[in-house]
Amino acid sequence: MMFGVVFALTLAFDQSSKAWARTLPVSPTGCVQPADLLAHRCGGVPQPVIEGYWDWELAYNPGAAFSSLTGGEGMQLLLGLLAAAALIGIGVVASRTSPEQRLKRFALAMIAGGALGNLVDRIRDGAVTDFIRWRWHESRWPIFNVADAALLAGVVILLLDSALEHRRARLA
Repeated sequence: MMFGVVFALTLAFDQSSKAWARTLPVSPTGCVQPADLLAHRCGGVPQPVIEGYWDWELAYNPGAAFSSLTGGEGMQLLLGLLAAAALIGIGVVASRTSPEQRLKRFALAMIAGGALGNLVDRIRDGAVTDFIRWRWHESRWPIFNVADAALLAGVVILLLDSALEHRRARLA
């Protein structure tokens, strides 16, 4: 039950935030999304949230999380297949967890929701919608989205849960 709720909420928040992000301004105006942004004929116009540190900025990422592993259609197919395989694997692992492993289920649901959110974008647009830009004045962090953040948070929670489980087993 909790897995399904966290999964659905992660996916819904990701997809709704990306729908909003696709309304962010681009320059020059009149760009065709995502084709013109992917071809670098236009780009997202940064909208400061916290001046010098955090912007909303529309981008389309044909690669993996945080704009890594960019490539052509072959890479898109590979990333899509990896996401589908990961979703199946996460479903199997989640179904084998015991009811007491709530933190593990929570983390797996976040990872699955993020993976499906980016897979939906890949299937629909051929690229993932990104829009969160962190920076330190002129130094810019790779642009990302809610799905990427959910994936990262889920993996961190999973690692922490595993370390705690290992520690409990040693103390028992």
